[in-house]
Amino acid sequence: MTLSATAATKGAGPTDLPPRNRVTASASVEAIAGPGGATRLPVLRSQAPLVLRRTPSAVYLVGGAAGPIGGDELDLRIAVGAGAFLRLRTAAASIALPGLDGRESVLRVSVTVAAGGRLEYLPEPLVVSAGARHATLVSAALAEGASLVLRDELLLGRHGEAGGSARTVLQVTYAGRSLLRQSLSVSGTDPVALGPAMLAGHRAVGSLLLAGEGADPGTDVTGGDAADRATPERAVMRLAGPGILLTALAGDAVTLRRRLRPGAVSGGRGPRAVLGGQGPRAV
Repeated sequence: MTLSATAATKGAGPTDLPPRNRVTASASVEAIAGPGGATRLPVLRSQAPLVLRRTPSAVYLVGGAAGPIGGDELDLRIAVGAGAFLRLRTAAASIALPGLDGRESVLRVSVTVAAGGRLEYLPEPLVVSAGARHATLVSAALAEGASLVLRDELLLGRHGEAGGSARTVLQVTYAGRSLLRQSLSVSGTDPVALGPAMLAGHRAVGSLLLAGEGADPGTDVTGGDAADRATPERAVMRLAGPGILLTALAGDAVTLRRRLRPGAVSGGRGPRAVLGGQGPRAV
């Protein structure tokens, strides 16, 4: 962990830098297929505030400090080998807080999944507090035959707050070809972001991506009960490759999570989106 700070001095001139505190940290996890169907983790490297902890059903990212705070630069690297399975969760929601100098905090997530591998990246929501600026930048490279389930949930403000500003960028390739590129930029104080063209007055927005093996264009996520169909607050988009993207709006985190649960999807080891339960044992 690297901390840098510049203290203000009495009588400082107008060109002096303001006080600044910044954290730079990285963490990485690598999953490979082991004997007997177990998943082995030869690499599990942490650096506060990004602390990784393994459990029998998943690897958890535990916050080792408050934040992210404005100015923080955080880097998470995830690699899943051929035939391996990894479920990565966070222990709780994270809260983006403003820094002393108004800088943006950044979390970069880099993902690679080899052929036959599967990753479920299911973090809890990110809450952007008033005055905070945060960016989540995710890039994922899937080999042919790989699969990915990726959830992203964002809440503008804590209780009674309008919330700060946040931007998310998601780029996914499959078998060397672009599968999805999308970005979102919202603010709890921006009338345009809160207007009918974007959030329509909602303070929670999220997406669930089912990509790769098992998420073929024939997969049905719109049938079944009415709760599984597209609605004004829930959109279903089939991608030009093996993938489906669900996006949803809601007034709170509980409703958002419910709207991001897919209906029937194809079987097999692809992204069935059974979000929870026991996965292959990690050792």
